[in-house]
Amino acid sequence: MSFATTYFRILSAERLKMSKSPIWLLILLSPLIALLIGLLSTPSGNWQVLMGTMVFLHGLLLLPMLTGVFTSFVCRFEHAGGGWKQMLVLPLTRSGVYAGKLTIVLMLLAGTQALLLLSILLAGLIHGITGPVPWGFLVGKLLLGLLACVPLGALQMFVSLVWSSFAAPLALNFALTVPNILIVNSATFGPYYPWAQPMILMTPMDGGGFGAYNVPLMTMLAVVGGSAVIFIGIGMMYFAKKEI
Repeated sequence: MSFATTYFRILSAERLKMSKSPIWLLILLSPLIALLIGLLSTPSGNWQVLMGTMVFLHGLLLLPMLTGVFTSFVCRFEHAGGGWKQMLVLPLTRSGVYAGKLTIVLMLLAGTQALLLLSILLAGLIHGITGPVPWGFLVGKLLLGLLACVPLGALQMFVSLVWSSFAAPLALNFALTVPNILIVNSATFGPYYPWAQPMILMTPMDGGGFGAYNVPLMTMLAVVGGSAVIFIGIGMMYFAKKEI
């Protein structure tokens, strides 16, 4: 079976699993918390300031953690009860299986980002911001945050493939997310730390940044793109050779 056929079959199968599980409801969690933060914040009358307030906790902790939860979940069923063996005796390409599962993770994260955009718009409406909505800026920043989740999702997918435990990858992800509070302040380490990259790329800074926020956008994109290629390549090679 070809890569494309396998890929779309995995997408269909994973969507069916999601429909029977409440895990997809987690895409509501961070946007709702961000909305609460936005509503409780001091009205600024400025979309960029409001967005910066609302994406802080989302980018710093919740989005990286959700990436770990989603990647662990898409591997959970196959780890239980010999699911990998049942799947891979079928005429499926392993690269297609890997790509399909990673795509589902990114689709869930895209849903989270889309709901965050709605939260920002709703908070701005309630605060009575009268200026025009900077659609390009808001959507661009949220897409950058999603892009920064690609290498993180690939790295977490690798960990979830290595460990059959559902809790172990989540515990590791949590332990590596918490240091973001310090790492984003470092222009030396922040840009290269996958758990900090979503926060760095999403936070609006008007030339007054500090630490990793001072790193040029093109440098950040090169780091994120390069690490995505590396982590996806490592994950695919491991999965291709993994004994099930």
